[in-house]
Amino acid sequence: MANTKEIRSKIQSVKKTRKITRAMEMVAASKMRKAQDRMFASRPYSEKIRRVIGHLAKAHPEYHHLYMQSRDIQRVGYIVVTSDRGLCGSLNNNLLKLSSTSMQAYQDKGIEVDLCLIGHKAVGYFRRQEANLIASAEHIGDTPSIEDLIGIVKVMLDNYKAKKIDCLHLVYNNFVNTMKQQPQVTRLLPLEPVDEDQLDYYWDYIYEPDAREVLTEFLTRYVESQVYQSVVENIACEQAARMVAMKSATDNAGSFIDQLQLAYNKARQAAITRELSEIVAGADAV
Repeated sequence: MANTKEIRSKIQSVKKTRKITRAMEMVAASKMRKAQDRMFASRPYSEKIRRVIGHLAKAHPEYHHLYMQSRDIQRVGYIVVTSDRGLCGSLNNNLLKLSSTSMQAYQDKGIEVDLCLIGHKAVGYFRRQEANLIASAEHIGDTPSIEDLIGIVKVMLDNYKAKKIDCLHLVYNNFVNTMKQQPQVTRLLPLEPVDEDQLDYYWDYIYEPDAREVLTEFLTRYVESQVYQSVVENIACEQAARMVAMKSATDNAGSFIDQLQLAYNKARQAAITRELSEIVAGADAV
C-alpha cells in the first residue's frame, strides 16, 4: 500500500484538477447559452430558405439552374464541420466516423472525394488520412460571421460549376438538446425537393429581372446560409458536449478523491497500529 505522503500528494493533485474541470464546466455553460441564442436566431431563416429551395426543386421554372440539375457522379465534395478544440466528449469522433463512412461508400464505387474542412479537428484528422483537401478554415472562434465562410464555400461552388465535382454534401452536428447532439450528412447540391407530404400544392415564382440572375444569387445565398447554420449549430453542440464532459470529469474527480481519502485513512490507521505495536513490544522487552 502506498504511504500516506504519496496518497496525500495524489489527493491534492486531483483536487486541483477538479477545480479546473469545474471552472471549464461553468465557462462552457455560459458560452452554450450564447451559442444557443445565435443558433435559434438564425434557424428560422435557414429553415425557410431550405423550404423555398425544396419548392424550387419541385417546380418547373423557366430557367433550370445548374445547381438544380442532376448528373452522373464521377467526383463528390464534402464540407465537414467540426470544432477547433477538444475536451468535448465523443462529439468530433462521432462526426468524423460518420463522415468517413459516408465517403467510403463513394470510394468503394471508385468515386473520388474532395474535402472542404471547417475546424482544426477535421483538418488534423483528414490530413493524417492524406485525403484530398481543397479548402479549409480553422480557429473561426465562438462568434463566426458569414464573411468567415464565404471564401471556402465559393471554392466548392466554383468546383461544382466547373463540373470538377458532381455532388456536394454537408456534414455537421445538429443540436437536439443539451444532452444530445446528432451528427448528420445532408446533400446541398444538386438541390433536393421537399417531400410530397409537405407540399399542400405546387407553384412556381415570378422572377425579376430574370430567372438566371435571381436564381444564381439566391441559390448561392442558400448554400452559404446552410453552411453558416451548420457552423453555429456545431458551436452550440460543442459547448453543450464540453459542459457535460467537464461535469462528468468533476464528478469522477470527486469520487476518486473519496477513494483516495479512504485509502489514506486506512494507511494512516495501519501506520498508527504498527507504531503502537512497536511501543508495546519494546515495553515488554524492557
